[in-house]
Amino acid sequence: MAIYIVEKLLGGLMVVDVRGRITLGPETEALRGKLKQLIEGGQRRIILNLGEVTYVDSVGLSTLVASYTSARRAGGDLKLLHLPRGVHQLLQITRLSTVFEIYENLEAARQAFLLQNS
Repeated sequence: MAIYIVEKLLGGLMVVDVRGRITLGPETEALRGKLKQLIEGGQRRIILNLGEVTYVDSVGLSTLVASYTSARRAGGDLKLLHLPRGVHQLLQITRLSTVFEIYENLEAARQAFLLQNS
């Protein structure tokens, strides 16, 4: 199954909608490449909407961590939005839920960025 990535700028924040599976192969390469391109292009505040992601494997998880680290090193942040139950459980099991900021709605994620900058 292919991965679909749609980016949209929303009031200075980049929202990246992801649909499909984030697994070893072209899917993780596509997501990693897109996020790297955004960060290197100056987008430092990214909300990654995973609401339509059906599965994440260990390579997909490392892609999320690497992208988060890249954003932080560049002086920005990457927040997760609309985690499916399986993905949320994976983050809890791996304790990555303590690393990522996870939000259930876009407005809460957006407000977190605004509070971060004030």
